[in-house]
Amino acid sequence: MLRPRMGLEALSRVTAGHGIILVLLVLNLFFNIVGNAGFKLSALSTTTRGFLAWQVVGNVAGFITVLTLTGLLRYLPLGVAYPVTTGLAVLGVEVVAAAAFFHETITPSQWLGVLCVVLGILLINGR
Repeated sequence: MLRPRMGLEALSRVTAGHGIILVLLVLNLFFNIVGNAGFKLSALSTTTRGFLAWQVVGNVAGFITVLTLTGLLRYLPLGVAYPVTTGLAVLGVEVVAAAAFFHETITPSQWLGVLCVVLGILLINGR
């Protein structure tokens, strides 16, 4: 069956939608990392003020993460948006926050887990 040709207006909407999805995914990942790093810093804090300040940072970042997921749900099915954002959060927190910021070591089995998460994201998102 022949598919109708897409007009310029429809094509620009699709392209804009992809751009919005990418921006929302990047923001979701960023605020997931900030939120989890904030909670780690809160746990390491030696003062009540530091504990509460990092709790606020973590919770505000978590709230923004929820907002970006909600935005993604306008463009993606729940069965794609949730596992992709969750998988990216695992990767971001494991590799960026834990390893780069807090100098935690990543074991070979954890790297295997990271690879599995990446493959899972690719399989979920593949069409």
